[in-house]
Amino acid sequence: MEMSSSCSQRLLALVVLFLVFLQCFVNGFDKVRGVNLGGWLVVERWIKPSLFDGIPNGDLLDGTQVQLMSVTLQKYVSAANGGGTNVTVDRDIPSWWETFKIWRVSENKFQFRCFGGQFLTSQSEGNIISATAETPTVSETYIVERNNTRVHIKLLSGIYLQATEENQLTADYVDELGWDDNAATFEMVIYANNLHGDYQLANGYGQDKAKEVLKKHRNTFVTAEDFSFLSQHGMNTVRIPVGWWIAEDPNPPAPFIAGTLDFLDRAFLWARIYNVRCIIDLHAAPGSQNGMEHSASRDGSVNWPLSQDYISQSLNVIEFLSARYANNPALLGIELLNEPSASSIPIDVLVSYYRSGYQIIRKYSSTVYVIVCQRIGNADPMELFQASIGDENVVVDVHYYNLFDAFFANLNPIQNIQFIYDSRRTQLQTLDSANGPLLFVGEWVNEWNVTNASQMQYQMFGRTQLEVYDIASFGWSYWTIKNEEKHWDFKWNVENKYLLLSNSMKNSVDKLHTIGPTILAIMLACRGSLYDGKTTI
Repeated sequence: MEMSSSCSQRLLALVVLFLVFLQCFVNGFDKVRGVNLGGWLVVERWIKPSLFDGIPNGDLLDGTQVQLMSVTLQKYVSAANGGGTNVTVDRDIPSWWETFKIWRVSENKFQFRCFGGQFLTSQSEGNIISATAETPTVSETYIVERNNTRVHIKLLSGIYLQATEENQLTADYVDELGWDDNAATFEMVIYANNLHGDYQLANGYGQDKAKEVLKKHRNTFVTAEDFSFLSQHGMNTVRIPVGWWIAEDPNPPAPFIAGTLDFLDRAFLWARIYNVRCIIDLHAAPGSQNGMEHSASRDGSVNWPLSQDYISQSLNVIEFLSARYANNPALLGIELLNEPSASSIPIDVLVSYYRSGYQIIRKYSSTVYVIVCQRIGNADPMELFQASIGDENVVVDVHYYNLFDAFFANLNPIQNIQFIYDSRRTQLQTLDSANGPLLFVGEWVNEWNVTNASQMQYQMFGRTQLEVYDIASFGWSYWTIKNEEKHWDFKWNVENKYLLLSNSMKNSVDKLHTIGPTILAIMLACRGSLYDGKTTI
């Protein structure tokens, strides 16, 4: 459909006026005061639990850890040494050898992975189940029938597994089957069920239903109105987590669902309209860089550093994003990897990747900020400042939470606040005094382990963080824009006055918020000829 002449003229006049007005603010950009768009293009269940409500057998998603006890022997199924030998049913108390990670094939078909990485297989001689398969196929796929906590497990051929009196697990049960105490019945204990990311959602629902669920979520969770809200409250940046599969849109590999690239394009459009800059953050890398759900890990394994293919694939994603957005005025920076694991990723491997990512971005832009995230866990805070990753516009991202560590478990409000003012402030000053990259507090939140804290105590806690993190030479960004957990929700905190932003953050942009929605409305009306999903305006 061709754009009408009047539509074109009105849009052109408004865009010219808007860009002239916008340039005044871009030229005055100081440092990042931003908000993360977490839970939008990379899924985390705790941010929006209802996304997972409709998955059948939703407690048996990929990565769920289960233990199986024979009801007749009262012993646990065990893969000695984490795999590599025949499976036994001879353990009184379950530990790692007796814990199996689920790989979900369908609603009631599963594969069982041992902690050594091998899968339970029926290909052994004498009907014995062993833990020796490196890659799961048909022989490693089992049907699970459930009756509350009791289960029957059978091969695809229909033969049931049983625990023999010789303490073996075999595929040869032939007696009458029931849910009473018999050799084919096991008690299934769900030991851990803490992975609920993109992989679990898509593979749990299946492609068709997952497309429906994610399309609705992406359309409604973050909108143009949210960018307007952020700008009105002095936020000048959004940090946007993305998954590696975005580079393969519209045909990402299974089970991932297409569409995130289109919404990232929309974010850049909204950012330009509301004078917000964008940091693209590779939050989920192929193979997973930390084993957590926000890295789209299938079962908690950290495979990213183990394969050069995964690292090369990640660099390809950085190149794709750089080529697409480097010349977009809304792009402020690209973050090469979120929260790499210190226990799994050697610093030399990570620094090599960061240097390669820096060179790729510099092929497309000499000014875009290249952001490198510190390793999480036991890592030297100075390690990236001493790494010589690049010459210009390099930023080190640190994440600060008064959570997730036993140290914070029993601190009272004053102690939490004092820790930020003393310890965090001192560390920020030390890191910023290092002769090297800029410093960015890329994630922090107005939440702690204090129970029954008052609104005033939250205000003091938040105010302290705002003041201290503003020391960082590049700035800070709050995690996250919306969240089921209210104190993690930036909008809720601001609207309900639990987080008090300073007056200096509230830009005087009345004209911007008058013209912005008008331009957006015209753009949407004329979108057929203005925006083809591949270019930005």
